[in-house]
Formats: sequence, structure tokens, C-alpha cells
Amino acid sequence: MNKTLKISFALKNTYRVNSILYALKQTLLIKMILPSALYGVKGLKIFANILSVIWEVISFFLGKLIYLGCIYFIIADGYNGFFPRRELFLHMLLFLTIIGAFLNTNLFNPSKEKYYAVFLMRMDAKQYVLVNYGYAVLKVIIGFLLIMLMMRSLLDLPVWLCVMLPFSIAGLKLFVAATSLWDYEKRGFSYNENKLGKFLWAFVALMIILAGGLPAVGLAVPQIVSTSLFIAFVPLGLIGVLKVIRFNEYKAVFKDLFAQTQPFEDKKTQALRKQSEKYISADTSITSNRKGFEYLNELFIKRHKNILWSASKNIAYACVVLSVGMIIASYLFPEIKENVNHLILNWLPYFVFIMYIINRGTGFTQALFINCDHSLLTYPFYKQPGMILKLFAVRLREIMKINALPAAVIGTGMSLLLFVTGGTDNVLNYAVIIVSILCMSAFFSVHYLTIYYLMQPYNAASEIKSGTYQLVKVATYLVCYYMIQVRMPTIVFGTLTIVFCILYCIVACVLVYRLAPKTFRLRQ
Repeated sequence: MNKTLKISFALKNTYRVNSILYALKQTLLIKMILPSALYGVKGLKIFANILSVIWEVISFFLGKLIYLGCIYFIIADGYNGFFPRRELFLHMLLFLTIIGAFLNTNLFNPSKEKYYAVFLMRMDAKQYVLVNYGYAVLKVIIGFLLIMLMMRSLLDLPVWLCVMLPFSIAGLKLFVAATSLWDYEKRGFSYNENKLGKFLWAFVALMIILAGGLPAVGLAVPQIVSTSLFIAFVPLGLIGVLKVIRFNEYKAVFKDLFAQTQPFEDKKTQALRKQSEKYISADTSITSNRKGFEYLNELFIKRHKNILWSASKNIAYACVVLSVGMIIASYLFPEIKENVNHLILNWLPYFVFIMYIINRGTGFTQALFINCDHSLLTYPFYKQPGMILKLFAVRLREIMKINALPAAVIGTGMSLLLFVTGGTDNVLNYAVIIVSILCMSAFFSVHYLTIYYLMQPYNAASEIKSGTYQLVKVATYLVCYYMIQVRMPTIVFGTLTIVFCILYCIVACVLVYRLAPKTFRLRQ
């Protein structure tokens, strides 16, 4: 077991060090001053090892601190003191813990480290799991325990509850892992946390709505109920521990996981194309009367409409149901009208994060690369400035149409809900809500297509190989998440959003025209 532990940590550290060095070499400006033989420079490798160790220590606490800190800021500022802080914290933590038990298992994540260790280095799969999964669970307990105790006074929690909650969170993760192992024994199919089914996604969406939506309309899980459930998670975790220890088919589980994803095949592009073939129309009668890039784009959109439009339509349908449900609820429970009206007139910045979540920018650009640009980027004419800007404009129009469908539904639904909950003294608010949400959608359409052209992150195997691209995506997420905390009158924030979107579109087009001929190429 000790040997397995040492090899596992050495493997993880080596992989992380090489990833750090590669990311540095791919990051704008930094790559210009680093030597070409980067991996052979001893000083840089020592520096990367130090960063790796620091990151391992930080990973115990940083994620948990951000996670609990975000919950605290939401409950501190988001619900106007409708509930005791302790009750509201436990309410949100309960539903988010349930989500995390399914989305962040560690055990059912087909990572490269697992593949290298179990299949390339032929380590004993069970020993590898017990060591690494046990370490991951230990990180959860230690990290949450320290942060809970640090934030105890802010969260208004007793010491005994702060000590118990980390074991409850880990306990539910263990129990969900155990149920997945039982399911494997029964059906022979491995649960993959990176490929959730539509029913599980619907369940996650429901948990998110219950976590944040119930307090917004004056409802929350009573403290005695949430505390009792957290207490129950601890013995469930002990049941999970026994199953994890006694299970002997981990290598078969991993083999099934990697067969589902095929993330390490040499011909990854072909694998990804094969995976998406069932969504691409093979109808030979599909054609177009247009010419040039318009012809190319229209054929692409028609043949890939199931990939590009299905998610957008499903989101739009869900938004219609939610909007109608909220309107009906406002008539059935008149006492919530005032709160809902206040939220609509002051919480428009919250929709920046919502539009970030539902936008199809990354999926659109990935489909473009795998099924079109992967081949055409080998031709010189495809990288001429005028051609690039023309194709960029054509594609931008299409992705804006795809993202605009759910945005229009959300904006219209919010305006109708504002009207039925008491309306507003300024009728411009109705128009501003619709137009600003459409502008948020347009911004993300422009943003993701622009960074795709300016940083083109994919190599010939369709792997993302740009550190700068990843940093921009993380920065986008952080800014959008921060907007949850902003409170501003709808008319003010909506107007600023519209102006910012117009300016961003102009700047993006200029940058694409000037820089994309140098950056829009295959990564090596």
C-alpha cells in the first residue's frame, strides 16, 4: 500500500509538473522569453515542482473556501434577511451537497492519472483506488473542517455541527459511490461523472432551483430537517466505506469508463467525429443556393442542426415551463408578488451568470473545429484577413441566432412576470429587460467565437493546448459569478449592458481582422 501511495503521488506530481511547464510555454508573452528546450531546464523544473507542491497544499482548502464563501455572500446579501443565517446556510448546503455527491465523485472520473497508473503502469486497481480515493475523501474532510471552523461565527453554527458537516459531505459522496458500484454489479455499466444522462441533468437543475429559488419566494428547508439529514449522511458514509473496500472489480469499471470516453486513443479526432456521427445528418439531399462561405456555413448548420440547436431548444422549452410556473405561482400565492417584483427590478445582473451557463459558445466552436476547421485550416486561403473576417461574421450570425432563442424566452418571461407581480412605474423596464438579456446572449456569442479565432486552442487531435485560452475561460467564469453579488436597478444595468455589448462587438471584429491571420491555425 505504501508503494502504491508513493508511485501514485510521483505520477501525479510528474504529470502536474509537465502540465505547468506546457501551460507556461503556451501562455501569451511568457512563451516568448522561455527557452525552446523547456522540459530540460533544471531550474524551471524545480520551480514547477515547488508550484505543484504548493498547489497540492492549497487544494485542501482553496476550493472549499471559495465554495463556502460564495454561499455565505449569497445568504448574507441575497435574501434581505428573510431567514436566520444558519437555517439558510444549511438549506443551500444541503442541496449543493447532493449535487456534489453526483458531479464530483473522483472515483468515477476517467482521468489521465487513472489510465496511466492502472493500464500503462499496470498498478493494482483496487490498491490504487483505496489509496487515491481515500486521500480524496480525506482532503474533503480536512478542508471543510478547517474552513467550517474558521467561518463558524459568520455562519452562526455551533462547533459540533461544524465538526460533523465535513463528515456528512464526505459520507454522502461515499454512499453515492457505493450505490454506483452496486449498480455496476447489477447492470455492468459504469457511472461516468463527465457524461451525465438527461435525467440526472434534470435532477441537478431541480436541486439548483430548490437551493436558490425556494428562498427567493420565501421558503426554506427547516433547520431541524436539514440538520437531521446531515446527521443521517454520516452512517450512510460508513456503509459506503464498506462497499468501496470490499469491491474487487475496479479495473473492469475503469476499462468501461475509458471505453465510454476513449480519451487516450491516438486518433482522438476520429473518435470524436464517430461519437458525433449520430447527431450529424447524412441526408444527401441537403443543399444550399448560396455561394462562398455562406454556402459552406449553411451546409454546416443544416447537417449539424441536432448538435447546435437541440440544446438551445430544450433550454427554451424549460424556460417557458419555468416562466409559466412562476406566473401561475404568483396568482396562487399573492404574498410572493412583492418579493418577486423587487427581485426582477434589482437582480438583472444575476442573469449574466445564467446566460453564461446556458450559452452554446464552446459547443459551437468545438463542433466547428472538429467537423470543419480541422481540415480547412491546412489551406492558405482559409487564413487570409478578408476571408477570416467574412467567415467570422457569418458564423457569428448563426451562433447569435442559436443563443438568442432561450434569451428571448427568458427576457419575455421576465417582463411578463414583472407585469403580473405589480408592474413598474417606468415602462422602459419591460423593454430593457428583453433587450439587455438578448445583449448578454450576444456578448457570449461574440466572446467565445472571438477567443476561438484569436487563440485557436485545438491541436490536430482536438485537444485544448492553449494556456491563455484556459485562463480567459476561467476569468470569464469568475466575472460572471461575481455578477451574482451585484444589485443594480434594471434600467441602469440594462442600459450599461446594451452599450457594453455594442462596443465589445466592434472591438472584437477589429481584433479578429488584425490578429486572426496569425493566430487562427492548428496548434502543435
